[in-house]
Amino acid sequence: MSRIIAGHFQLQQQIDAARAALNQAGFPDRRISAFFVSQPGQHDLHALGGDRDMSPGAKETPEGVVEGVSVGAAVGAGIGAAATLATGPLGPVVGALVGAHVGSLYSFNKMKDAGEAEDNGENRRRPRQPGMLIAVALGGLDERERALEALHRLGAEHIEEAEGTIANGDWHDFDPLSIPVLVA
Repeated sequence: MSRIIAGHFQLQQQIDAARAALNQAGFPDRRISAFFVSQPGQHDLHALGGDRDMSPGAKETPEGVVEGVSVGAAVGAGIGAAATLATGPLGPVVGALVGAHVGSLYSFNKMKDAGEAEDNGENRRRPRQPGMLIAVALGGLDERERALEALHRLGAEHIEEAEGTIANGDWHDFDPLSIPVLVA
């Protein structure tokens, strides 16, 4: 493993210019990797697609639905029982079913709104941005400064530093879900 410096660009032409600048700074092509980073959720890491087994915002779903169904069924059965004279003996049953359904729908308001931050510490740093990424494996501290200078000069965004293995132009252990450590 080695230290890796990586910078984000939006266009392939920018990546080509960055590769040329890194070559001029003394980095051989076998230590440079360039590729596209997809949007979060679109990395196809699982057999059925996506990045995770369960959406982070859906972790309260089972408990919320059970709670909503229980409360709704109880309230619906109570209302149905009170209306037994008008509805007959099926009033409490129908009331419980309707109440359970409405309660399960209402329970979704307890769950996170779309885009609401998770409270697990990961939000202190932002996830990796989508776009073109060029990375270079470093051999020493002097190379770090040369790589940073080349990427800054070309206008790279979200320059990050990581540990990994780039061999023959391929970053073998790149994790698109890892939280990048940005470099100033």
